[in-house]
Amino acid sequence: MGTARDEPAPAERGVPGAPPDEHHHRDVQGGTARAAVFGVSDGLVSNVGLILGVAGADPAPSVVRLAGLAGLIAGAISMAAGEYNSMRVQTELLERELELERIELRRNPEYETAELAGVYESRGMAPEHAREMAESVMRDPEVALETHAREELGVDPQQLGSPLGAAGWSFASFSFGAVVPLAPWFLGSGTAATVGSLVAAIVLAVLVGAAIGRFTGRPAPRTIARQVLFTLVPAAVTFAVGAAVGVGMT
Repeated sequence: MGTARDEPAPAERGVPGAPPDEHHHRDVQGGTARAAVFGVSDGLVSNVGLILGVAGADPAPSVVRLAGLAGLIAGAISMAAGEYNSMRVQTELLERELELERIELRRNPEYETAELAGVYESRGMAPEHAREMAESVMRDPEVALETHAREELGVDPQQLGSPLGAAGWSFASFSFGAVVPLAPWFLGSGTAATVGSLVAAIVLAVLVGAAIGRFTGRPAPRTIARQVLFTLVPAAVTFAVGAAVGVGMT
């Protein structure tokens, strides 16, 4: 008798029709994830620079706390407003293009059918099959609009993004990133608080860099190093400027 061995799974044997390994794409069109990632990063980088810049002048701890809070609130509101406006304009532009496409589908169905068939042919489909598929799609106005939007505009009409959602995530994530380097100043002061801000900022920069690497599929060491660099350089520059200005004004 032959020795028993583990049989490979159907997908491993290449059996036709075997289900492939599951693969899920992240939703990167809506803008929410982008707003959250950039919000944390911007909140961290901008506020640690502001806090250490003020701390470099060696003022009273209350001054550093006030500056950090002002930077957090102003930055979070500014980020949320900017994100909302950006997403709103983008959504309105896409809605306008979709409405124009909807009008063309009603006015020139034959032309739109031929146009869609041409797209399918350009992808290698036989002309008769391309025409048949295009005609099938055009029978349902909503399916036709969605298909033309995907093929011509590269967008999904059902996923245009949420301006309010992007603004909310941007506000919350910026606030989180900004409060981390500020927290040590509510627990201490002077050199200890300054070092605490720097350490907290580095830790969060590492976490953000790792998250960006996981989200984008880039090597984690590279994204971590980049995020830490983008955090430390502004902090070092503003601290040096604050120290120089503070010494010069005393």
